[in-house]
Amino acid sequence: MIVARIGVRAERGYDVVLGRDLTGELPAMLQGASRAAVLYPAALEERASQVVERVSAAGLRALTIVLPDAEAAKTASVMEMCWSALGESGFTRNDVIIGLGGGATTDVAGFVAATWLRGIRVIQMPTTLLGMVDAAVGGKTGINTAAGKNLVGAFWSPSGVLCDVDALQTLPKADLVAGMAEIVKIGFVRDERILDDIERDPIQALDPSGALLVDLARRAIEVKAEVVSADFRESAAIGREVLNYGHTFGHAIERTEHYSWRHGEAVAVGLVYVAELAHLAGRLGQEDVARHRRVLSLLGLPTSYTPGRWRELHSAMAVDKKARGSVLRFIVLQGIGNPVALDGPETALLEAAYEAITE
Repeated sequence: MIVARIGVRAERGYDVVLGRDLTGELPAMLQGASRAAVLYPAALEERASQVVERVSAAGLRALTIVLPDAEAAKTASVMEMCWSALGESGFTRNDVIIGLGGGATTDVAGFVAATWLRGIRVIQMPTTLLGMVDAAVGGKTGINTAAGKNLVGAFWSPSGVLCDVDALQTLPKADLVAGMAEIVKIGFVRDERILDDIERDPIQALDPSGALLVDLARRAIEVKAEVVSADFRESAAIGREVLNYGHTFGHAIERTEHYSWRHGEAVAVGLVYVAELAHLAGRLGQEDVARHRRVLSLLGLPTSYTPGRWRELHSAMAVDKKARGSVLRFIVLQGIGNPVALDGPETALLEAAYEAITE
């Protein structure tokens, strides 16, 4: 059952399909290929077998590539492993990659597709809420290095995205909660009704069998599709960059914690950090800062961080890909729904915002 079909205009247009039991949509996306490589983590072996059956039934030869879990997959050595497997199987420009898994898996699948023979098709099948509303949708692909997160990558649009919400039924609660951080982010930068609905019924907002979570996901995807369509390569003065709200500090947490935090957990703290930063800079009222904490807390997301880590976090932010030379750049709010850029805030201001979120 298809709930929504959301078009994205990029260097190539594609649809994000949201619904239940969507594997029947896959064969049409495979037309013209003779081989399909399914990239997935070991925990999704059963679901991957179902995808392979669909691929084989469509007349394609299927190759399976098992990836490490989560951020451990986003390394140069894993990329080399994938490239070797494609080469040994004789993958051509007509063939296709399928990314089945969470945001890390779809990041890797997209980057493999972007780099193999200078670009082949990729179909994304996210199985986490984070992947559905964020990682798999916008065409950003990449891996991590010792210097930081997602510093090596490419813009490469998928040829289609299948968001099957049935996959969320078996998703661990902590992963479902973490994915909500990206939906909350969209609420603050573009769609305040998302925040209203979460505050009204946070329990239903976390129920994958109900209608509210699906509706929240749909609206978040629609906003991301609209923003990406207008500024695919993040080249506008302030376009796609608004989707980075909370991410500079969030990525710094991930790096400082050696990627032991879930992405959404780190982004949740990052949202509170930039809200405090905006308040200190005279951009955002105290009630709106408090609302960041309230909405995130209702969902069970963290809103504070450990004291005494400022030097590590500041160093990590300095190599964030959103920095401009030596100048740190943040997306902050000048009121809910009004994101603006804050370039080069003083170090004392940055540290004061950090002190405001420490326990």
